[in-house]
Amino acid sequence: MSRFFTEWWQYGFMRNAFVAVLIITPLFGMLGTMIVERKMAYFSDALGHSALTGIAIGVVFGAGDTNLSMMLFAAAFALILNKLGSTGMAANDTVISVVSSFSIALGLAVLSKGGSFSQYSSLLVGDVLSITRREIVYLAVIFALALLFWAGCYNSLQAAGIHRTLAKSRNRNVRLMENLFAVLTALIVTVSIKWVGILIINALLILPAASGRNISENLREYHFFSVVFSMFSGIFGLIVSYFTNVATGPVIVIFASVIYFATYAYGSRIQ
Repeated sequence: MSRFFTEWWQYGFMRNAFVAVLIITPLFGMLGTMIVERKMAYFSDALGHSALTGIAIGVVFGAGDTNLSMMLFAAAFALILNKLGSTGMAANDTVISVVSSFSIALGLAVLSKGGSFSQYSSLLVGDVLSITRREIVYLAVIFALALLFWAGCYNSLQAAGIHRTLAKSRNRNVRLMENLFAVLTALIVTVSIKWVGILIINALLILPAASGRNISENLREYHFFSVVFSMFSGIFGLIVSYFTNVATGPVIVIFASVIYFATYAYGSRIQ
């Protein structure tokens, strides 16, 4: 048993990955609760897929590092979705589907030109084992900014989610809060894609929060369980992936999925 917990620690890349998981998973657990409550699961999934277009824009303009173009596009993409969704001309899920489909197709078209998409295929499943100490610092900064945003804006976001008109009557700048939250979500998703993967990043946002919701009786428990389930899935998924030689992201999602089904069964039994 001691080998299970100590053998992997001797490698620098595993230590870096472990620290990254300790930063990413509570961030996802915290952010996921608001995404689930505001019914934004499809929105966050579309943000993940929009990363391909952000990378494509960087490639077209000859950027050596496409991370900046990916983050800028994701932020703009989030604001556009918010704006279109607020017009009421079509259902939000329809707007997101149309814009997301166009964005994905455009990104794939540019990146696949000349058969060069293979060099970007690793983004589909991610590789947290490749994270560097410098990138961990970037994650820590994003985490600190997210905490500050949460401390200052959570009540306004919660009020807007419960009753938008009432929140406005209490002098809450609902549109600003929603745009800030959308941009924050976009930045967190795009910054994490390299290590989590486009195909599964939304699962890591939604599953821990949905699991926490299954067994929580109040908001405090909801946030607590979401963060705990996210961290548990991340830590044990990382360790198990090392011993099984399987990609880390999918193993983490499997753990998170098992927890969801277990909490769903438990929550259904006690109701």
